[in-house]
Amino acid sequence: MVNKFKTVCLTAAIASSSATFAGGLLTNTNQHVAFNRMMSREASIGIDGVYYNPAGVVFMGEGNHLAINWQMAYQTRTIKNDYKLFTNNVNNPTTPRDFKGKAFAPVIPSFQYAYNKGRWSLQGNFALTGGGGKCTFDNGLGSFEKIVGETAMGAIGLAGAIDNALGAKMFTRNDAFGNDGKYSFNSYMHGRQYYFGLSAGAAYKVSDNFSVYAGLRGIYATCNYYGYVENIKVGNMPLYQVLDPSKENSANIELSCDQSGIGFTPMLAVDYKTGRWNFSAKYEFKTRMRLKNKSVNKLPSIGNLDDNLKDQMNKVLTGKFMQAGLPQDQAMIKAEQTSTAVLNNPTVVATTAGLKQQFDSKINEALGEYTDGKKIAGDIPSLLTVGVGYSPIDELRINVGFHWFDDYNATSYNNRNKLLKKRGTLEFNAGVEYDVNKKITVSTGWQNTNYGLTDKYMDDKSFVVGSNSVGVGGVYHITKKLDFTVAYFHTFYNTVKTSETVTLAPGMSNTYNSEYTRNNNAFAAGVNITF
Repeated sequence: MVNKFKTVCLTAAIASSSATFAGGLLTNTNQHVAFNRMMSREASIGIDGVYYNPAGVVFMGEGNHLAINWQMAYQTRTIKNDYKLFTNNVNNPTTPRDFKGKAFAPVIPSFQYAYNKGRWSLQGNFALTGGGGKCTFDNGLGSFEKIVGETAMGAIGLAGAIDNALGAKMFTRNDAFGNDGKYSFNSYMHGRQYYFGLSAGAAYKVSDNFSVYAGLRGIYATCNYYGYVENIKVGNMPLYQVLDPSKENSANIELSCDQSGIGFTPMLAVDYKTGRWNFSAKYEFKTRMRLKNKSVNKLPSIGNLDDNLKDQMNKVLTGKFMQAGLPQDQAMIKAEQTSTAVLNNPTVVATTAGLKQQFDSKINEALGEYTDGKKIAGDIPSLLTVGVGYSPIDELRINVGFHWFDDYNATSYNNRNKLLKKRGTLEFNAGVEYDVNKKITVSTGWQNTNYGLTDKYMDDKSFVVGSNSVGVGGVYHITKKLDFTVAYFHTFYNTVKTSETVTLAPGMSNTYNSEYTRNNNAFAAGVNITF
């Protein structure tokens, strides 16, 4: 009863917050305003190439090149669930139900620098290579409420077993747990994740048409997850009354975990120019990340469940026997004997033992990733990019590009990455930019993202869905050495539907359907300076 309840609460509270941002599948590739306005930059020659095409940067003019960028992103995540037991929530008895999370990153900065001299280009880049914001679920998640509903059913099941053994209503009364599985609670989840990346490398012009690059990126990850579940009731009885009646917060659950870690990414790239064509490729090796936890988590203890149940039964039974005419001392003895016999009833013993065992195993699963002092795997996947650029006339440039993320082999906690398809994530993009005149350049672009998802991987605590993104923007060439760029892009996400069959009791099951989608907008501005 209480055991399963607490287990479940913590599982959802913890994991749901973490779900909001992650490395791997959410590797940030929008590290310069030029990407936001054109999407396809793998074969372009420009200061943004310090990230997109580092080997090509050597073909820029000699001197110092600097880019300063600012981005703002806003995203919503929506999961629709139609779980049958949601109708037992006394505060919102509806199904299907939408659970929404909001992520807002008001400042996403990045800087690119290159010093070109002769055949060499020395380069540096600072950006958020992963994460970059915060996500909040003000009312929790469907996976959490699903288990709360199941816990309420488990609670009334145990209450019924005790009352049947007692031969009278005590825990199934309307002023206690009741017998219809009604529940209420308050919950909140919040996650924040930033992966700061600082890279350094050098490109060398092997010939007038061919160049190579080698570099290394250092990454510092800092994350925070906070969530709570409180004021839990089954029927009209607060759960703390069967845990520790002297403390109203004894059934509350709170997660507070900070994570940090360091990783390194070796990088190689090439670029080849011929006539009006340009070809490029870049490979980033997998980044091994181990995030160390610093946690202050609070969760209920159920070790005294039997004793607390017995204390409550003794109080009620003592009063009942005294009303029947027994002296207080005899009433207390008879109450003690009766409650002991009830709690030793084979059905009651089996029910409570099963719930405790389930609690112990699930709490381990729930807390495992956030145990204080533990190191958690959070690799960033290797990345291969290929780009082709063509300029039919001097004023017009057309690019196409391809990305492959090896997410399947980027280790995550409990090897969740192995639930993905082996092919990893595939991205295709295309973009065009046109010089209207010597002062103004306009551009637009498109990118398709196709994750190797499976139904087992989809989870409202951490999910992604395929998408198409469109960007537009322009460059104002203030002088020959100073450009100002603005851009906007919007992502149109797919909706992924999943279903699973949940067994509520022997011979009693329910199909649980979910729909996952997102909405995303990003604005950006920046300056490119040559000096």
